[in-house]
Amino acid sequence: MQRIFTNLGSSFRFWAVLMAAMAIVACGSDGSDSSRNSNQQDGRLIVVTTVSPITSIVENIGGSKISLEGVVPEGVNSHTFEPTPSMAKLMAQADLIIINGLFLEELTLALAESNKRSDAVILSLGEQAVTPEQWRFDFTFPESGGHPNPHLWPDPNLGLSYAELVHDQLVALDPQNEAYFTENLSRFRERVAQMDKAIRIAVATVPEQNRKLLTYHDSWAYFAEQYGMEVIGAVQPSNFSQPSVREVAELIDQVNDLGLPAVFGSEVFSSDVLEAIASEANVAFVDDLADDDLPGKPGDLEHTYLGLMQNNLAAMIPALGGDASAVMALNIENVFDGESEAIYPQ
Repeated sequence: MQRIFTNLGSSFRFWAVLMAAMAIVACGSDGSDSSRNSNQQDGRLIVVTTVSPITSIVENIGGSKISLEGVVPEGVNSHTFEPTPSMAKLMAQADLIIINGLFLEELTLALAESNKRSDAVILSLGEQAVTPEQWRFDFTFPESGGHPNPHLWPDPNLGLSYAELVHDQLVALDPQNEAYFTENLSRFRERVAQMDKAIRIAVATVPEQNRKLLTYHDSWAYFAEQYGMEVIGAVQPSNFSQPSVREVAELIDQVNDLGLPAVFGSEVFSSDVLEAIASEANVAFVDDLADDDLPGKPGDLEHTYLGLMQNNLAAMIPALGGDASAVMALNIENVFDGESEAIYPQ
């Protein structure tokens, strides 16, 4: 595989995070216990999450027994998202703050660490779901930068690992509801097993020479490794700039040489460059993959983590010449009883 992009210096990123966090703290809450909101009075844990797939996974385990709010709006680039001063108060109210980790939400993490109560817990999922030996480095996340690809959840097996970590932390903080959390995890585990099987069936229908992905943003490293596919390139450099003319030309040649039927854009990471590559190579351009923008709207049946997976496979598999019907037949609704009460910022 060819590596064509560079990485920003880690020291620059550190100081940017630190300065932003200090500015936000200056405008935000004092972090005292008196800032807890009314949800604390009904006995439920107050849980704050970052990107919407994680919010959905947490909601499926915590259900109605937690008060849950995400902070990263759907359809926003989570790598460059800058938290607002009002989020400092939210962090100060939380019993549990759950992030993806692996350097995905550095500004939000800095805000949480500066404003959380002394007894609040920050759960960073990625560092516990995979070991450093399992980290994936690639086009958007080169090894020279030291930051691995943080997009673990497109592999539903790692999404289940997230759910298990969430379950364990919720039980530790709220042991009275252990049976409820465990039942939800059991249901979620069964749904993930069905999704995993269906994805394998769907990928097997794709001609072997087509099991390759050229995307705008590289969110599929762990998914591809799990399901026998290959990410051959990503258009977006690690510093989120536009690729050079030479890099674009190399990607066009690569698509032509491999005879790929489609290249993939994103609802979040729109790319005129990728569309031009598709046009020049005379292949289909599919621009509705998403890594952290759930389908539909909050409250819709498909507005779930498993709905996100189903929606992505419905776009990816047919474009590569396969059949996604096994995935489309799955139940992707929330596993807990009752309507969603979580807040998914839009």
